[in-house]
Amino acid sequence: MRLDKYLKVTRLIKRRTIANEACDAGKVTVNDKVARASYDIKVDDVIEIKLGIRPLKVKVLSVSEYATKENASENYIVIE
Repeated sequence: MRLDKYLKVTRLIKRRTIANEACDAGKVTVNDKVARASYDIKVDDVIEIKLGIRPLKVKVLSVSEYATKENASENYIVIE
């Protein structure tokens, strides 16, 4: 699954276009490397999002095409 779609499905970022723009601006890193929106997310990847005041660091637990509001947070665990 693409990085921008994963961020939207898991509700880490509200809209896919915002996720895409954040990736283009270099505000999203995967495994400590700046990642493009087309990066293919895999289990155990560490995503860091630098939007707003505090950066958010999460570890990918699963990759699923669809997620409801209730189970979206089951796809990742917050590290920092």
